[in-house]
Amino acid sequence: MPETPLPALTDRTVHLCIDMQRIFTAEGPWPTPWMGRVLPVVTELARRFPERTVFTRFITPERPEERPGNWRRYYEKWRRATRAELAPGLLDLVAPLAALVPPAVTVDKTRYSAFLGSGLHEHLLARGADGLIVTGSETDVCVLATVLSAVDLGWRVILVRDAVCSSSDAGHDALLEVYHGRYSLQIETADAEDVLRQWP
Repeated sequence: MPETPLPALTDRTVHLCIDMQRIFTAEGPWPTPWMGRVLPVVTELARRFPERTVFTRFITPERPEERPGNWRRYYEKWRRATRAELAPGLLDLVAPLAALVPPAVTVDKTRYSAFLGSGLHEHLLARGADGLIVTGSETDVCVLATVLSAVDLGWRVILVRDAVCSSSDAGHDALLEVYHGRYSLQIETADAEDVLRQWP
């Protein structure tokens, strides 16, 4: 993808890290093999300004019947991911990131988009955020839903190409092309090195 210079970030830019949780490692029912590869990059970004970092956690229901419509069917298939069957601690952030809370904060969500029913938008407004540096899992699921919600809400979005991951190589590659091409006026894409250079 052609490189374009990343405009400067400010002391009000927030690092929004999506669902870097143990449930998506080899320990859990939804392993994302790439997570181990991007974790050092995500950790470096989060350690730059932990007080400007917001981690989201995808929280599954206790039982499938607690979710409406197709979500119930989804969790009937993935019953072992419900809290009634999940091993304790698997919804926690992975260790290097969990250690940054506080001063980093955690926002829990029950849907793919971090903005749906979570209070995230209000939190960002209250802290005077002027843009979002987005990292995490998965490129083509929760990151996708969150980024599109952020675009709809008018946030500046900077997606960090080497700090997102997926369990699908094809889905990851396709979405990076979409973020960079189709949404180029609303989503900026950059490597972590560029982000760190522009984030004073």
